Amino acid sequence: MKYKFITVEGNIGAGKTTLSQLLQQHFDARLILEQFADNPFLPKFYENRDKYAFPLELSFLAERFKQLKDMLNTRDLFNQYLISDYLFIKSKLFAGINLPDDEYKLFTTLFDIIQPNLPKPDLIIYLHAPLVKLKENIKCRNRDYEQNIEDNYLVELQNAYLQLIKSDQYRTLLIDTSQTDFLHNAKQFKQLLAYLEKDYEMGFHFLNFA
Repeated sequence: MKYKFITVEGNIGAGKTTLSQLLQQHFDARLILEQFADNPFLPKFYENRDKYAFPLELSFLAERFKQLKDMLNTRDLFNQYLISDYLFIKSKLFAGINLPDDEYKLFTTLFDIIQPNLPKPDLIIYLHAPLVKLKENIKCRNRDYEQNIEDNYLVELQNAYLQLIKSDQYRTLLIDTSQTDFLHNAKQFKQLLAYLEKDYEMGFHFLNFA
C-alpha cells in the first residue's frame, strides 16, 4: 500500500475508531485516536452549547495538535504506516457550526497559525452513515452525554463534512456505511484492503461494497 498516513473520518457515531483499529491491526501501523474521555468541557457542551462551545473547541484544537505533532515527530522508521481516526481540520469544521462569528474569527486565526505545521494525510476514508444508523451507534456505545444529541446537529455536521470532501482538498474514499460492517464482515474488509492498493487522484471517490 502506497498511502503511509491514512485518516478515517465521519460524523459522530459513524464507526471511525472501529475501522481505524482494524486497519492498524492489519498493517501493524501506529494509531492516533481522538482523546475525548477526559475532556471536562464535552459533557457540559451537550448541556449548554452556547456557554461551553468555545472552551471545548479550543481544548480539542490544542489536544489534537499536540497529539499529531508528538506522533509525527517520533515516527518510527521501522513502522511506516500511520492511522488516525480524525482529521485536524475537523476542529475548524466543528467550530464553524458551534461558535458565533466573533469567536469563530478568533478560532480561525489560531487554527491558521498552527495548521501549516502538520502534514495532510495521504488518504482519507470517509464513512458516510445515514442519520438512523448514527443514532443507533450513538445509543449502543452508551455515552451518557451523547444520548440527547439533536438530529439537526448531526445533519449540520454531515453537510459540513460533505462540503469539505467536495472541495477536493484531499484524496478521499467515500463509503456508504449503511451497506457495510467491516468489524463482522471479513469479505467487506478484504475488499476495502484491495481498494487501498489502488492509486487515486485528488478529490473524492465513491466505493461500492457487496
